[in-house]
Amino acid sequence: MTRPLPGAALALMGLAAACTGRAERAAATTSVDSIAQPAALPESLVARGPDSTTVWFTLAREDHDSAGGRCVDRTLEIRRGVARIPVPLLYTEVAPRFIDDSTLGAVLYRGCVPLDRYHVDVRTGQPVPVRAR
Repeated sequence: MTRPLPGAALALMGLAAACTGRAERAAATTSVDSIAQPAALPESLVARGPDSTTVWFTLAREDHDSAGGRCVDRTLEIRRGVARIPVPLLYTEVAPRFIDDSTLGAVLYRGCVPLDRYHVDVRTGQPVPVRAR
């Protein structure tokens, strides 16, 4: 005949099982995340506008070309005073340039290859593809 374990022993066993699973999940997540991300790169100033507007490289991701070569794509952030305006979904490898006081010219990169040119509204951060005329 088996005797039931006291409540404290059952609670301790449950806690141990829960902690083990959490640690394994954390280790798996860390290893997957570290593969996709390059070493942390510092934010860097890449352009100054005619007024106090600046453009910065912020986030980074590693990419590969068709031959297996590596490159690092960066996101852009427009800064004016305390305002920080991220440019969504535009990863680039080259610094953008000011076209005028309200527009940036930037190039989208994927697979270490320049793809499309964009005009970015400096006030909103919204990128718009440049269409050939």
